[in-house]
Amino acid sequence: MMSIKEIAIYKRIVQCGILMLCCMLFLYRCASVAQPQGGPRDTLPPRIVAMTPAYGTTHFTGKRIYIEFNEYVQIKDQQKEFFTSPFMRKKPSIMLRGRGVQIDLKEDLDSNRTYALNFGKSISDNNEGNPYTGLRYVFSTGDAIDSMLMSGYTVDANKGDTVGNVYLLFYPASLDSIPDYDSTLFKNAASSVARSFPNGIFIAENLKPIDYRIYALQDNNSNMEYEPGVDRVAFLDTVYNPLQMPPFDIWYDTTRRYLQANPQLMFRLFQDTPFRRQNFSGASRPQGNKLVFNFSGAFPDIRELKFDEIDSSQIMVEYMTPRHDTMTLWIHARDTSLSDTLHGRLIYMKHDSLMRLYPDTQKLRLAWRHIVKKEEKKKKNDTLPEPNPFKVRVSGGTSINPEKNIPFEFEYPLWSMDSSAITLEKLPGAAGDANSNANNPPKSDPSKPGEKVRFTFRRDSVNLRKWTLSAPWVAEAQYRLLIPAGTFQNYNEEQNDTLKTEFSIDAPDKYASLTLNLEGKSPESEYIVQIVKPDGSLLKEVPHLRTGTHTLQYIEVGTIKIRIIEDLNRNGRWDTGSLTARRQPERVEFFADDANNEVIETKANWEVVYDLKMDQLFGPVTMERMNAKIARDNEIRLKELAKKRAEKAKKDKQGHGSSNSGMGVSSGIGGMSNISNTVGGR
Repeated sequence: MMSIKEIAIYKRIVQCGILMLCCMLFLYRCASVAQPQGGPRDTLPPRIVAMTPAYGTTHFTGKRIYIEFNEYVQIKDQQKEFFTSPFMRKKPSIMLRGRGVQIDLKEDLDSNRTYALNFGKSISDNNEGNPYTGLRYVFSTGDAIDSMLMSGYTVDANKGDTVGNVYLLFYPASLDSIPDYDSTLFKNAASSVARSFPNGIFIAENLKPIDYRIYALQDNNSNMEYEPGVDRVAFLDTVYNPLQMPPFDIWYDTTRRYLQANPQLMFRLFQDTPFRRQNFSGASRPQGNKLVFNFSGAFPDIRELKFDEIDSSQIMVEYMTPRHDTMTLWIHARDTSLSDTLHGRLIYMKHDSLMRLYPDTQKLRLAWRHIVKKEEKKKKNDTLPEPNPFKVRVSGGTSINPEKNIPFEFEYPLWSMDSSAITLEKLPGAAGDANSNANNPPKSDPSKPGEKVRFTFRRDSVNLRKWTLSAPWVAEAQYRLLIPAGTFQNYNEEQNDTLKTEFSIDAPDKYASLTLNLEGKSPESEYIVQIVKPDGSLLKEVPHLRTGTHTLQYIEVGTIKIRIIEDLNRNGRWDTGSLTARRQPERVEFFADDANNEVIETKANWEVVYDLKMDQLFGPVTMERMNAKIARDNEIRLKELAKKRAEKAKKDKQGHGSSNSGMGVSSGIGGMSNISNTVGGR
C-alpha cells in the first residue's frame, strides 16, 4: 500500500496531466480552421438549393417566398436592381435569413395573373461578392404561367447611343381607346414589365399571346411612374403580338455575363416637353443692373414690365432657355449707380385652377447692395491705375479655321458699337497676294500697310452677348485686326481698351473634306448632316441639305462619324417627340459604308466621296438593320477594350521590369459563347 505522501504526489501528477490535456484541447479549438491562403479566387456566383414555394407555382395564395442558396449571400443595391412584373404599389420586403433570402409581399395580388420578382444583380455571395445575375422568381395566381417572349433594343433618339436599364411596359391594346391623346402611362398600370440590360438589349418574358401597346421608360427618379420633363420615354406606333413576331436567338454573353438576344423591336427614347401651368416663380438681382425672372411655364405672355425711374428703352431682354421660361434683363447703367432697391410692376397671363389664362399683377421689389471687397479697398489706396473692368473673350488663336471665323463673347451685352472704327487688313506678301507663287513662298511683312478687307460683325440670334467677325478669308494669308479703344460700350457703361492681333488662315490641306452625293426621299425633303466624334461631341453641323452634291470642308483630322437627322418640319434643328400627341421624335441615323463601318478615319489633305440614299438610310427598322448596328457598336467596344488591356499590359510590364505575367492582351474579348437558342412566338 502507498503511503499518504505517495498518494498526494500521485494526485498532483494526475492533476498536472489533466491540466495539460485541457490546455492542448483549448489551443486546438482556438486554432484557425479556415482554408489555407492561396489558390484560385472564388469567381462562381451562389447556387440556388431550393425555392419555397417552388418556381413556377400556380394558384399562388401565399405572402412569403424563400430562396435558399448553397452559401451565405448578401443584398446590394436593392432599390436600384429589384423590380416586380407587374409593378406593385407596395414593394415587397427582402431580408436575409440563414443561407437564403426571404421575400414578404405587402399587397393583395390580382387573380389569374403571372408575377415575376426580378432581382437583377442584387444577390451576391457573402465572401467574394460574385453576383447572381438575372435571378427571377415566377409564379401565377391562375391556372398557368404566361410563357411568351419578346426582345428589343433601347437607344437615345437624338444621339443614337445605347440606353440601358430602361423599363419596358406592356399594356393590353384594348386599354387605350382615345387615338388623339395617349393617356395610357398616366391612367393605367402595365400588365407586364421587363428591363433592358446595360447594352440596351431586353428580353421580355411571361407575356400573353395578345396584342400589346408597348412603352419604354427611363425612370430617372425611381418612382415607377412617368413624369414628363424628368423621365425619358419611347413608344411604338402600332401594337405587337409576341405570337406573331419573328423568331430570335438568345445566347449568353461571356464578357458581359448576362443573356443577349437578337432584337425584334427598337425604342427611341426622348424627353417630352411637360405642360406646366403658367405662374411667376420669382425674380432675383444677382448684379446691380442684371435682373433674372423665372416662370413655371414656357413662353410667358408678358403684358407689362416697368420699373420706377428706369426708362424701358434702356432695358434689354435676353432669354436663357429655348422655352423662354427664364429671362435676363440688362439695364443700361453702371450697376453701382442704380438704387439699392428697384421697384416695379409685372403684368402677365397666368393660369387659374381651370387652366384659363387671366392677367395677373405682381409688384416687384428687387434689392442689391454693392459690397466693397478688401481687394477694391487696396486698389483705391494704390497709386497704380485700376485695370479696365471691360471683359471680352476672343477665340481663335494665331491660326483660324475660316469656317468658324472669329467669335467674341462679352461679359455684358453691347449697348453701342462703332464698326467703322474696326480695321481688318490682309498683310502683304502672304498667301493669296499677287506677287506670291511657288518659287516665292508666302511671307508677310507686318511693317508695311496691308490691304483693307471688308468684314461682317454679327450678333448671335440666341445668345445676345456673342458676336462673330467673318470675312472672305484667303487660305494661308495673314491678317491684322485692330479694334481701337472705345469701340465697344456695354450695358455697364464700360468701354474696351485697344485690341490688336495678327493671325493666319488655316490651309485646307491641314484638314479633311467630305463630298456627299445626297439623294433625298423627295426633292423637298431636308436633312441635317452632323460630323461628330465617336463620343458624340459635335464637330460640324450643316442644316437644310436637299438632293444634290454637298462638300464639307475643314473637317478635323481624326476619328469621326456622320450623323444625319431627317428634318421633317425643315426648321434646321432636331425636334423631340410628344407622348400624349403620339408624335415620334425626328429620326436620327448614322451613315455606314459598304463594309458596315460607322467610324471614319480622316487624314490631312484627305477627300472622300460618299453616296447617301435616304430611302435606304431612313427605311424600315428591321431585325437585320438592328443586328448590323449592334455588331458595329460591339466591334467598337471590343476594340476599345483591347486597347485598354494593351495599355494596362504595357504599364504592368514597365512596372515589373522584364517579368512576364503570362496574360495575353487579346484573351477573353470574344464576348459571346456558342450557347444559342432560337425562340419565337409560335
